[in-house]
Amino acid sequence: MIKLKIINIWQSVVILGLLVIIIGLLLISTQETDETIPASLETPEPKSEMIDSETKPPEMIYETTGEKILLRDSAYGEIWIPVLADVPACTYQHDQFVTRNHLTYYLENDKIVSKFGIDVSAHQEEIDWQTVKAAGVDFAMIRAGYRGYSGGTIVKDDYFERNIAGAQAAGIDIGVYFYSQAITVEEAIEEAEATLTFLGDTKLTYPVVFDWEIVTTDSARTDNVSVKTLTDCSIAFCERIKQAGYIPMVYQNKRTSLLKLDLPELTDYDFWLAEYNEPATYYYNYQMWQFASDGTVPGVSGNVDVNVCFKDYTVKESDET
Repeated sequence: MIKLKIINIWQSVVILGLLVIIIGLLLISTQETDETIPASLETPEPKSEMIDSETKPPEMIYETTGEKILLRDSAYGEIWIPVLADVPACTYQHDQFVTRNHLTYYLENDKIVSKFGIDVSAHQEEIDWQTVKAAGVDFAMIRAGYRGYSGGTIVKDDYFERNIAGAQAAGIDIGVYFYSQAITVEEAIEEAEATLTFLGDTKLTYPVVFDWEIVTTDSARTDNVSVKTLTDCSIAFCERIKQAGYIPMVYQNKRTSLLKLDLPELTDYDFWLAEYNEPATYYYNYQMWQFASDGTVPGVSGNVDVNVCFKDYTVKESDET
């Protein structure tokens, strides 16, 4: 019995030893597979050749400059995105903005080279356009209509015709914008067609604008629109507007522009920036800047959006050449 016990103990020791060796080998194997393979041993095809040119994600087809754009995020704090080499950078000098008689302008060689304007909708209700003109307003961007963010119905702005007529009668240059909630290219084209219908034979000096905005105060049908879809919608709207003989433009705020638009695809269209920092910190170029939503202008009750336009849309390209 004693010999049998000794044999059993010895067998147990041997089995335990074998288990230790096996576990050790498994651990070594796991560590080796977690290690980075030396670059000299990697032989994959280049990513650019593995992916079809029409389906390449932006980071694989757009060159970057090496510069960074810094943003603030509620969850991550400071975040950054690379600067795109094929999107024109902003060249405005911060020290060349001036405010005179409560109106903001941009100077070159001490000469005003910008226009001051407002953008309005039914929210402002009745506007005394003659007083607005006398206050020094050069142009007005007037809302033509909007699409509801829940039901998706297109509605003409209740004050569209009277704002158009009043601004024109006062000698103020006008453009229009449509507040979009498009979730497909077809809807963006539908919005462009509606805008053109609202305009009829109205003559404009300033652009017709695609104004797509994220609804942050409620759930909306646009909550899950992709970058590609939003970019395609912007292009579709602008192209239809251009076909009709008007100047197309895209309106967007700084953050949504940088994170939600494929900007290299939109360089053919003028850009209207919404950023309420003075001076603006947006990296890329823009032709119009909405710099405040709480502006006050004689002739308009309550607050109104105020803008600087750096491009003289009253001068046609044929006149410049």
